[in-house]
Amino acid sequence: MAVFGACALIMGVTGLVAPGALLGALGFADPAVRAPADHTRTFLTASSTASLNMGAYYLLAAAADWRAFFRWTVPFRLLTCAVFTVAVAGGAAPAGFLGVGLWEGAGAAATGYALFRERRIRERRGTSSGG
Repeated sequence: MAVFGACALIMGVTGLVAPGALLGALGFADPAVRAPADHTRTFLTASSTASLNMGAYYLLAAAADWRAFFRWTVPFRLLTCAVFTVAVAGGAAPAGFLGVGLWEGAGAAATGYALFRERRIRERRGTSSGG
């Protein structure tokens, strides 16, 4: 949770401070001049702010060891993985964007596995904590 939170926070700050760098990392073009109806930078500002906020609350949840929050993230990160993968497969996003989807899927799998393993260990010890 903390690693994901830190990465999300850093990506959010990057998008706000150096949007061209973030666009390039995701495989999107960043032309010097944009058409009047091109709101890429506006959307990137909104997405980067959301990423920064999300990073902060993931870090806070990790610091509080909030297990219920960790469980909630698994299905939603899998959904994000699916949507981003379909966007790339359908041609709505460049191939570089697939990395974002794979990051989400891997994070969901790692979180789900860690929660499962932790629960099994607690069951073997005869303890439980509902989180």
